[in-house]
Amino acid sequence: MHYRNLGRSGLSVSEIGYGAWGIGASGWVGATEDESLRALHRSIDLGVNLIDTARGYGDSERIVGQVVRERAGEQVYVATKVPPKNRVWPAPDGLDPSEAFPGAHIRESLETSLRASGLDHFDVLQFHVWSDEWVGRGDWLETIAELKQQGKIRLFGVSINDHQPENALALVRSGVVDTVQVIYNIFDQSPADTLFPACEEEGVGVIVRVALDEGGLTGRVTAGSTFPEGDFRSRYFRGDRPAQVERHIDAITADLGISTGEMAETALRYVLSAPAVSTVIPGMRTVRNVERNTAVSDGRPLTAEQLAVLAKHRWERNFYARP
Repeated sequence: MHYRNLGRSGLSVSEIGYGAWGIGASGWVGATEDESLRALHRSIDLGVNLIDTARGYGDSERIVGQVVRERAGEQVYVATKVPPKNRVWPAPDGLDPSEAFPGAHIRESLETSLRASGLDHFDVLQFHVWSDEWVGRGDWLETIAELKQQGKIRLFGVSINDHQPENALALVRSGVVDTVQVIYNIFDQSPADTLFPACEEEGVGVIVRVALDEGGLTGRVTAGSTFPEGDFRSRYFRGDRPAQVERHIDAITADLGISTGEMAETALRYVLSAPAVSTVIPGMRTVRNVERNTAVSDGRPLTAEQLAVLAKHRWERNFYARP
């Protein structure tokens, strides 16, 4: 496992982190707690030292906390998220920060997360939505400063709204944020336009989510793919979207001269080829996925030629948005 600086924080984090949404049985169907525990332990065995969870991920905080406490002698960083008080994803324009992240709500959510996990602090506390309109407004920043001083959190970050990387530029430039979490993958390359350069200049750590496009960039979503009822992917990949994804994947593999089976590895290597990226957090619900994904951290980025090919496969769309 290779490690990178998490911005200016002083923390060194594994290139492959652990995305823990899927293990919480909230939105993803098929996870079992026993396998989730094994997968988490195996990831730590293989050098993963950053786990990303959230208050809104069902049982995820509890499961993550159990494993981290069992591995108390090892350095494992845990990031969690505060959901907006108004429960609106993403944050709409014109919303006052007091409606989403008033100080009292931030504290209450953090205390609930600490109890659920059994941990005495979190290394990163992130807002689960963000709007740059909130910079310099509300009492959230004062609350974050107090929580840091009390030792309940180490760093402050935000999870940027889906496909809105420019909506955190003012926050990054303000100097008050330690990390940003953003969607970045072969299809959505937009964070590299302005967000990544700003993060590098300001020393802000970058946590990449959705590197595999919720499974679309694994090559295993095809025209005939279906997902269980209750699994969020049944909405994400609704209608003719699986067929659209398959066509794009076929074009990528043809242009790169790779097999469909190499697609997931290529997608992760694409993300790690960006110097601004501190860590990528693919969802990993099984030991098999842990072993496959962590193997990508071997110091071999994609070549300049491969990156030039992939630059042509930018495909910006928002499958999260409801019709």
